[in-house]
Amino acid sequence: MHFWSGYYCLVDREDGTSVLPQSVAISDAIKIVSDLGNKIPDKSWMLYLLELFTKQHIPVELNLICSFNDDGKFHAIFDGVNRYEFKIKPTVGHSYLRQIIMEPPKQRIGYRLMDEISGQVDSFFFDIDVNSFDLSISKHFTGLEWHNKTGNAPYQIRYEVEITNLAYGIHDDSSDLQSLTYFPYNQLMPDDGGLAREYPVSFHNFETRNGFITYKIGQGRHHMGIINKFFKPHL
Repeated sequence: MHFWSGYYCLVDREDGTSVLPQSVAISDAIKIVSDLGNKIPDKSWMLYLLELFTKQHIPVELNLICSFNDDGKFHAIFDGVNRYEFKIKPTVGHSYLRQIIMEPPKQRIGYRLMDEISGQVDSFFFDIDVNSFDLSISKHFTGLEWHNKTGNAPYQIRYEVEITNLAYGIHDDSSDLQSLTYFPYNQLMPDDGGLAREYPVSFHNFETRNGFITYKIGQGRHHMGIINKFFKPHL
């Protein structure tokens, strides 16, 4: 079965509504704090998500994917299909900058991963037929996803991680489409899909750092609906 739990990233507007601003990129940094051991069931996997949805509701993702038979790999995903496995491997104590950049003029999507400790960078570009796909971003989701092929419940997570620098990117120079500036969100709206009564995970230590929302994913448990409240940091 398929489960997820996490937050949509939003910005408050003056009229009181919350939206994802018009943007061309999303970004975060994921730090692997500790290894909790591999308790993933046979033939199953879980994902630490950096995920956007297009206006056609097509998911575009740069995820850390942990499987029953490995220590985790970073993958670029488009429309539910793994398109590229990054050469950078997850290491406890390291922090990884993840970026997804929509590039309609070049008819492609850019995925960029950087190990902030070693400085190693790996990028992948996925070509898109812009006549068939609208590359406008409609949603940005942060959190977890489980794929359980042997049972009907989510299972213990593999890594304790810290998510920082949750951001959306816009072009700061209309004449230079390579020029991006990233801005922080100021609200998180929970969503867990409602497919499990209990999730074996804790979302905690919500705060802001350098103006950007940060939080941790670790051991714990929450019941369906318990995380269903807005988080609005004091920026």
